[in-house]
Amino acid sequence: MVDDNSRRMEKLESNLAHLEHQVEEMNCVLIDQGKLLDRLKKEVQRQNTAMQTLELERIQSNNQKPPHYQ
Repeated sequence: MVDDNSRRMEKLESNLAHLEHQVEEMNCVLIDQGKLLDRLKKEVQRQNTAMQTLELERIQSNNQKPPHYQ
């Protein structure tokens, strides 16, 4: 009976250690994904600003003053 309890306890401890390792790995992946998401958000914002600037320049270049204003 004592041997059976010892084996069960060792198996539980082994499983717990395995689960703790998996949780730590998942936490690292989650942190990395958060950092990547932040970088991608900044890149999208930068590209959005650049596209707005280009669009404004295009509109301004096509919107010339009438001859009597020049």
